[in-house]
Amino acid sequence: MKIAILGTRGIPNYHGGFEQFAEYFSVYLNENGHDVYVYNSNNHPYKEKTFNGVNIIHCKDPEDTIGTLGQFIYDFNCILDSRNRNFDIILQLGYTSSTIWYKLFPKNAIIITNMDGLEWKRSKYSKPVQKFLKYAEKLGVKSSNYLISDSIGIKNYLKETYHVDSEYIAYGAELFNKPNSEVLLEYNLEPYKYNMLIARLEPENNIETILDGVVLSNIKTPFLVVGKHDVNDFGLYLKNKFKGYTYIKFVGGIYNLEHLNNLRYFSNLYFHGHSVGGTNPSLLEAMSSRALIIANDNEFNRTILEDNAFYFKTAEDVKTHIETLLKEAYPVKIDNCYNQIDKYFNWDLINKKYLDFFKTCIG
Repeated sequence: MKIAILGTRGIPNYHGGFEQFAEYFSVYLNENGHDVYVYNSNNHPYKEKTFNGVNIIHCKDPEDTIGTLGQFIYDFNCILDSRNRNFDIILQLGYTSSTIWYKLFPKNAIIITNMDGLEWKRSKYSKPVQKFLKYAEKLGVKSSNYLISDSIGIKNYLKETYHVDSEYIAYGAELFNKPNSEVLLEYNLEPYKYNMLIARLEPENNIETILDGVVLSNIKTPFLVVGKHDVNDFGLYLKNKFKGYTYIKFVGGIYNLEHLNNLRYFSNLYFHGHSVGGTNPSLLEAMSSRALIIANDNEFNRTILEDNAFYFKTAEDVKTHIETLLKEAYPVKIDNCYNQIDKYFNWDLINKKYLDFFKTCIG
């Protein structure tokens, strides 16, 4: 099959979950004999024409000069390019800035869309933007030949809202089993004597609630905030609000997976505040890194974690967990999370599910 993947900033991953999936899946497709192409933003630092056998198509992306509108232009450029390449399948990751161009997709290609999370619920967006995103979601459903949901919650939502079926395929994660405490030296940390979170600094990820709980707590061990804090107003607001608390450390984005895995592995508590969307990649990675997880109490997180984590709704909940929980006391929860990754969310399994679904779609 000749397959294209669009909707990401590109590979290798320097950005987020969809980029990571695109990297793993595209290489897997190539290794299984398929002709695969990934669309990359021209702003992506990787400038080669191939990556581990995957063809890279660099498209003009003016987001760095004109802001969010540039995402729409980038997707427009990718879709226009796809019209002349005779793809069998186009995998569209997300819908927020691409589905308005759906009439431009090549007619002979099968369009498969991963519907991502409920983007229109994100509180960072104004009411008019939320209304547009709901419309874009509807267009994504309307214009796709097949849909993929990355969580049971999203699958149920699509069925109830649009009366359509979708294929449930979660994200994946690699099992981490080579801890190296020397990585902590770079961050001036000691094993199991710090807590942390990894997230985009956006309101719906409940970072402010978590950090409010950190401040309320009588435990003043280091708290690591991993995520770009200088790319939006909310990130700058958080950094300014908590600048007086020297044990809260805003370290920015970290994209070295070995470092991230070790930071999660050697943390005492790992907080996951995401509340919008499906199966979050960073949650699966925390599970695979044997973190003791304290998650925001919502359907998406509980579907994945079940009883193998602790949950919070308020800053007081966070305070209580920090003051009462020690990782060493909960090996069963940690082992259960790790085994869930091995059984249900390993990359080989997820990639195979995608490829098997593609074969079903193409007939």
